Amino acid sequence: MAETSDTSGTGAGTSTGEGPGPAGAPAATAAPGATTGATIELENLTKHYPGSAAPAVDSVSMHIDAGELVVFVGPSGCGKSTTLKMINRLIEPTGGRIRIGGEDVTDMDPVKLRRKIGYAIQSSGLFPHMTVAQNIGLVPKLVGWPKARIRARIEEMLDLVGLDPGEFHGRYPRQLSGGQQQRVGVARALAADPPVLLMDEPFGAVDPITRDHLQDELIRLQFELHKTIVFVTHDFDEAIKLGDRIAVLRERSHIAQFDTPEAILTNPADDFVSGFVGAGAALKRLNLSRVRDVEITGCPTVTVDDPLQDIFDKLRASGTNEILLLDTRGRPYKWLRRGDLTRARGSLARAGTPVHDTVTRDATLRDALEAVLTDNAGRVVVTGRRGEYTGVVDMETLMNSVHELLEADRLEALAHRHDLAEARAEQTHHEQEGAGGGEAKA
Repeated sequence: MAETSDTSGTGAGTSTGEGPGPAGAPAATAAPGATTGATIELENLTKHYPGSAAPAVDSVSMHIDAGELVVFVGPSGCGKSTTLKMINRLIEPTGGRIRIGGEDVTDMDPVKLRRKIGYAIQSSGLFPHMTVAQNIGLVPKLVGWPKARIRARIEEMLDLVGLDPGEFHGRYPRQLSGGQQQRVGVARALAADPPVLLMDEPFGAVDPITRDHLQDELIRLQFELHKTIVFVTHDFDEAIKLGDRIAVLRERSHIAQFDTPEAILTNPADDFVSGFVGAGAALKRLNLSRVRDVEITGCPTVTVDDPLQDIFDKLRASGTNEILLLDTRGRPYKWLRRGDLTRARGSLARAGTPVHDTVTRDATLRDALEAVLTDNAGRVVVTGRRGEYTGVVDMETLMNSVHELLEADRLEALAHRHDLAEARAEQTHHEQEGAGGGEAKA
């Protein structure tokens, strides 16, 4: 995802930040819950291109908290990407101020500014002639890190984005899938530990399944690192899934509503915002809950190395009709039923049903529900960061969550109607009192 657009300044897109600490100091590893991001303040930020009658971005003001993930969403051409690029001054503002961590960066050397900001786009922007390790280690090398520290950081970053360092260290970008390239791009963007990460539709060029997995990966990374992330998308469902807050932007980046996903779903500010929310707000709220928020149960498991008789005995003892076969790395491989084992005849090569869909603990309940609905048995396997088995979520658990959300929406709607009725009654009372006072004076 990280794009390198300014090699003279160590690359705007390679996240060339030297990190919150002094150059040469060890990169900070955030403890869970710790914030390593920086505040972002936009004050009357404006971009007016020569020859245009109206500005592309018109006086945008916004405060983004340290460690917050804010999503810009709006129609094509509304100026959301332009606003994003002005933060790291890939596009120079015509007017207004930008403050990062309280420091006014509007007049700072843009190359130095970009060394504190990661930048990620749709294409990974990896250098094709460099290995994965060389791509990730590029920025630390340019800012003068010692070789031993760079090697350690490369290993750390690959592990962080869920890629085996031993397997991917020496590969070239052409040897990676699109999703793997995006992960390496994120690793490179974070290599020098920048407090701020800007992401311009980074998952728009991959297939829907890979996109869901990359979104889950970003949620997990943010849970661990707490960077300040500004994310641009045209997909409102993606905005709901990722954002701590969402800025719904009109033409020229005028802010229609800037609030939490819950608030925007339940109380859109006007018809323009309602158009983005669309129908089925209750089901969209499934994007606000994670698999880790519901009960994850276990199921009987065996591995491909277990003797066939042991597998049969375990299935019979479990009292269930199926058992999950794991590969040598503990990843879900096949569902085996009693009939499969009877027909196996000493080999599991052709027995069982392959596991196609899995979800992580950071996946949304909507992701899990879609996976369950495509599974004849009504359940989906939950996996860890390296694809290892951790449990199962079933249809009953997910439907209970759906009913709870629908009931919460119903009660909230009733409360809202009650408040409106009280407000109208109070207004009528005041009007009557006013009319009575006028008659008395007459």
